[in-house]
Amino acid sequence: MIESLESLKKNVHTVLTGKDQLVDYVFISLICEGHLLMEDVPGTGKTMLAKIIAQSIDGSFKRIQFTPDLLPSDVSGIKFFNPKTQSFELNLGPVMTNVLLADEINRATPRAQSSLLEVMEERQVTIEGETFAIEKPFLVIATQNPIESHGTFSLPEAQMDRFFMQISCGYPSFDEEREMLNLHRLGNPLEKIKPVIEKDRIVALQEQVKQIHLSDAVAHYLLEIVRATRSTDWAANGVSPRGTLALMRSVQAKALISGRDYVVPEDVRSMAVPVLAHRLVLSMEGELHTTKQQIIEDVLEQTAVPVESGAQQE
Repeated sequence: MIESLESLKKNVHTVLTGKDQLVDYVFISLICEGHLLMEDVPGTGKTMLAKIIAQSIDGSFKRIQFTPDLLPSDVSGIKFFNPKTQSFELNLGPVMTNVLLADEINRATPRAQSSLLEVMEERQVTIEGETFAIEKPFLVIATQNPIESHGTFSLPEAQMDRFFMQISCGYPSFDEEREMLNLHRLGNPLEKIKPVIEKDRIVALQEQVKQIHLSDAVAHYLLEIVRATRSTDWAANGVSPRGTLALMRSVQAKALISGRDYVVPEDVRSMAVPVLAHRLVLSMEGELHTTKQQIIEDVLEQTAVPVESGAQQE
């Protein structure tokens, strides 16, 4: 397990530098059957990362550029009449892949955005009453540009809640960016990426992560954190029960990639912000005084941490 993650990081390092925590988050989402929302300025490596993940698992990669004129059928597919054969033919959309990059998802209309809902939740596509299952593993990486809001359509809370995590690449440090120059000086290193994890291995890990032990003490701690988000003065709506389940699965995965078969409180603390923050809906007053991330960090500071040794023995 740890060897698989290290091999994936090595692949990423051949193209991108300083992304260890980001790779952890992507890997956790992959083995938890979740999807990622990445909010970053252009050019920080989001597309490159998605391609590396697809090539590393020897999976297929598709990209959809979300624009205001995008139709739901451009995402899921369509049945069309072929005048040459005088019959209807099926054209499956780009969602039939292992890694799907939904680029600038907030630039498409809500109707087009919603076409991803069934795909993300059910791992299937329905066209003209016929259902098509998507091959496992399946990962959606959606991106948003935080600095250009003109002509965009904010994702509704219901769709934000479908994303397992919201993360950010961020700018590299000086040394990391200098190393990037060395990596790309002689060409595109992405062409040298080789598969390091079999898709069947990812599917097996998706089952294995469910067996990681979650003690009563740690489960109680997790629930206290989630429920505290529903009573804060700055949030109009706290974390949903779907968010509770997502946090549980994410901490199991965090334990697994750390080489443990049980969850410790530190797993909960490390995963709370990326898994929970984007699920909050701030009140009007909250928008002026704080951020979603700060609310989760405040809750973590105010919630008593259980003793780890007792949590492990239960």
